[in-house]
Amino acid sequence: MVTGIRNQFNASFTADKYAAFLDDLNHRFPGAIDFRVAETPVFIEKELGRQMIDTCEHIIDFIKTAGFLSLTDRAIPKQEYMRNQNDHSHFIAFDFGICEDENGGHYPALIEMQGFPTLFGFQAYYPAVLEKHFEIPKGYATFFNGIHQASYVELLKEVIIGNNKTEEVILLEIKPHQQKTRIDFYCTKELLGINIVCITELIKEGRNLYYLNNGTKTRISRIYNRVIADELNAIKDQLGDIIEFTDDLAVEWIPHPHWFYRISKFTLPYLHHPCIPETQFLHELKTLPSDLENYVLKPLFSFAGQGVVIDLTKEDLERIQDPENWILQRKVKYADCIQTPDDPAKVEIRLMYVWKDGDDRPTLVTNLARLSKGKMIGVRYNKDKEWVGGSVAYFEQ
Repeated sequence: MVTGIRNQFNASFTADKYAAFLDDLNHRFPGAIDFRVAETPVFIEKELGRQMIDTCEHIIDFIKTAGFLSLTDRAIPKQEYMRNQNDHSHFIAFDFGICEDENGGHYPALIEMQGFPTLFGFQAYYPAVLEKHFEIPKGYATFFNGIHQASYVELLKEVIIGNNKTEEVILLEIKPHQQKTRIDFYCTKELLGINIVCITELIKEGRNLYYLNNGTKTRISRIYNRVIADELNAIKDQLGDIIEFTDDLAVEWIPHPHWFYRISKFTLPYLHHPCIPETQFLHELKTLPSDLENYVLKPLFSFAGQGVVIDLTKEDLERIQDPENWILQRKVKYADCIQTPDDPAKVEIRLMYVWKDGDDRPTLVTNLARLSKGKMIGVRYNKDKEWVGGSVAYFEQ
């Protein structure tokens, strides 16, 4: 998107340089990166970056309104209502597709948001390795608001560990060593010193939770929660006798699972902004649009793009049994904006916010990017393609 920098990067790229970068990236945790890493970062010029950030801040203003909690209470399934909700989500991520407007220009369109962590650990590690192998122009950075790698790690420690003993804070996931994002867990453990625990390993005594830390039963004061409710519900019967999150537990959640529901696709129909596509709850539609081909159907609570219907028909809508759990969103046209040696690539940028206790609002800290040459962003749309996969964006400062 910054033509001169793109041309310069592509001209200096070699397969050997990319191979050396991948070897270096995989060296610390061999076999842990279970997704394709793209050949290139993304370069974002200042105005495009400003539009993304302005949109995020607009949404944060809405999240901070007095009525937000009551408005989003319906988003939380009654059977998953939990105690001890924090005042805010400590992590928020906003996904933007870089799209093409009517004049052939580029603009960011909000695709999704989540009050839930993403690859916060890996993004402290990945750019530093990339910059050892590829030249990044001056005046471009992956971090925001004066943050650098060391201060970023200190911020994560403050938010995730706080005043607790490190051994009493865990990263909780379902079968963490089998997850495609396990590289992030390993980076987080190395950076912060906290242990990675599977939900099946939790021990409950009264209201307290424990885990075995090198054989020593250790109380858990705080959980850095990486468990996605949809995934847990889908495989719960296979996990045996596990604790119920809905029990009255003497533990603090970072972030609390309710925020996964509150700050999500559920919030989109309430937002109105030039960079947010028109979105409606399916059950509130009085008449169906006559141009369904210009809309996409999305389940409210799913992950990794599962259940999304792109080429929508009236028959697809008639098959929906629970319309209150779906949204209809106007399609956007992803721009083929990243020039590569063969076909141009599309891109999504995820802006990553951290919200410290005591702060009035969250702080934008870093980002990640995903490149695609298929209909959607994701592995299954990019098989046998190059210059696609996970990456990071460098924003003009």
